[in-house]
Amino acid sequence: MAEGENARIQVDLTGRTAIVTGASRGIGRAIALRLAESGAKVACIARNLDKLEEVAGEIRALGAEATVHQCDVTDTQQVQETVDSIHEDYGNLHILVNNAGITRDT
Repeated sequence: MAEGENARIQVDLTGRTAIVTGASRGIGRAIALRLAESGAKVACIARNLDKLEEVAGEIRALGAEATVHQCDVTDTQQVQETVDSIHEDYGNLHILVNNAGITRDT
């Protein structure tokens, strides 16, 4: 196994479906891309549709599958509808990354 800051654990997520909230930027974006690199189908969730489309485009450029879901995770009904839609599209859901949060940009 490689050592140092560039060491990575390799996991094959082919056939797995991941939901990533806060996927439009920052840590959520990085996680969504890494899951896609590992073979997962990624359902990207955030409020900013334009940035979500950018991330989904990057995922698709890797040869992975991505869907975009504009959703405010503070709205439980919206969350339920979004998850139901993802489940309908993909079937089983295997990975959930609850990353959405609020920051104050400087």
